[in-house]
Amino acid sequence: MPPLNAVIRAVSSLLTAAAVCFALPVRAEDKPAPQKVIIDDEGFSLMHMMLLNSPQIDVVGVTSVTGNWWAPRGAALQLRGLELMGRTDVPVAQGAVYPLMNTEKATERWEALYGKLTWKGAWMKQWVEPTQQSTPPYYTPYDLSNLPWGAPTTKVASKMAAVFMIEMVRKYPGQITIVEGGPMTNLALAQRLDPEFASLAKGLIYMGGSFNPHRVLDDRSAVEFAREFANSPRREFNIRLDPEAASIVSRAPWKQITVIPVDPSTATQLSRKLLDRAAKGAKPELGKVIAGFEPGFPLWDEIVAAVLLDPSVVTGAEDLYVDYDAAFGATYGDTLSWREHYQPGLGEQKARVVMSVDPRKLDEVIVKAVAAK
Repeated sequence: MPPLNAVIRAVSSLLTAAAVCFALPVRAEDKPAPQKVIIDDEGFSLMHMMLLNSPQIDVVGVTSVTGNWWAPRGAALQLRGLELMGRTDVPVAQGAVYPLMNTEKATERWEALYGKLTWKGAWMKQWVEPTQQSTPPYYTPYDLSNLPWGAPTTKVASKMAAVFMIEMVRKYPGQITIVEGGPMTNLALAQRLDPEFASLAKGLIYMGGSFNPHRVLDDRSAVEFAREFANSPRREFNIRLDPEAASIVSRAPWKQITVIPVDPSTATQLSRKLLDRAAKGAKPELGKVIAGFEPGFPLWDEIVAAVLLDPSVVTGAEDLYVDYDAAFGATYGDTLSWREHYQPGLGEQKARVVMSVDPRKLDEVIVKAVAAK
């Protein structure tokens, strides 16, 4: 048996070695690499700020599509937003100006046949009935006047959005998640141009679709937005503007699809309190933009960003096969869904559908994500 002093010295050496090991800094190569994403949307919102400001995310590009705003205006907002964030290293590619088939005139004809739509995005001229939210100004497709943060000095990329996306997923096969906050026109064009587009991406997460949302909050603005779903629970704007594109994308061979429908949004709100908290913690220039956002809307695209940054905000989800009705009629653009074994088998893909989120945790994720680093 060795002397006691020798045993003590040996144990002491082991403890010292262990302490040194635990004190060593984590090597850069041991940290998970940031997730590469392309953000496709109609403007520049809290979602963009959350993802661009996160060390977890590597935004390789931002693209614009016509939705709430026309694509050219959306690209200008994105360029200016990136300038304010000091992220002009991120390219902006302008996307499709018009949906694949749907038009403003066709939508007016549809309303004459089947009833008024609550929201029409870039085609919106007035609310059907008085609302707490302001009426957005109506612009023609290439009108870039009255940009809220001023005109950008940077320019859009030379390639259109669909081509840019194809090039990126081929450059980084299996690594890029497409984050979709608007209609899916650009994604459908990319898939038709390159049938391998969806399969080369890591996955798709999008805000769109409606399954069976109900009013949760009792304040006036929440009631106004939730009332739309009482008689049309399967209709949602991002899909309704370009149903053909949504159906093409839903049948594309993505490795994984996450759907954030309007269902969880009815329990959330972009309140003045939330905006003030987020603005206070952000860098000054960004804080001014955040403070200037109009409150009273549900949180939509912000849920998409939050699910990427902290999946624990999800409190309920279901795996469903999802597609969208592209036949011009009363249900044009409506969400179609099936559980396993009941799908028609026309190419529709299984998706993870987020049905509910934790509103308080969501607010915290937003505030933390936009905070000055």
